[in-house]
Amino acid sequence: MDWLIEAYAKAKQDLDRAGFRLLIAGEFYSGREPYHELARTLGVEDSIVWKTEFLPNDEVRYYFSASSMLVQPYKSATQSGVSQIAYHFEVPMLVTRVGGLPEIVPDGKVGYAVEPAPDAIAAAFSDFARNQHQEVFAAGIREEKQKYGWDKMVKAILSLLN
Repeated sequence: MDWLIEAYAKAKQDLDRAGFRLLIAGEFYSGREPYHELARTLGVEDSIVWKTEFLPNDEVRYYFSASSMLVQPYKSATQSGVSQIAYHFEVPMLVTRVGGLPEIVPDGKVGYAVEPAPDAIAAAFSDFARNQHQEVFAAGIREEKQKYGWDKMVKAILSLLN
């Protein structure tokens, strides 16, 4: 989360020009005050929409529908179910190159897979804001998400039985 806030502060001018804001949604696994303090220190706390409580399943669609991009600035990871939800809603993604995330978010096709560092995340933010890649990434998502359809899963399971 700290990398996300730092990157947002670095790219804020480009994001503001394009009409983007940062929405931080979902529960914190640890205390939220250090992140608010970091945002205050960087002068961006009032520019961030903080929705940091538990999000019931029936409300998740609202957050994805309101989002131009899903950002997963993980320092370590294996996979992320959130990416699959982004595929469903055809929301471009920005992930850090950790664990299996780059495998499910092909860089330049459905979003960005960047080095795990605030500067790399900020550069992707600025590129997205300046170049308005939403439609290009949405087309890539429609193509890429075919890999994750139920028909593919059933075929894979059936092939194990033969």
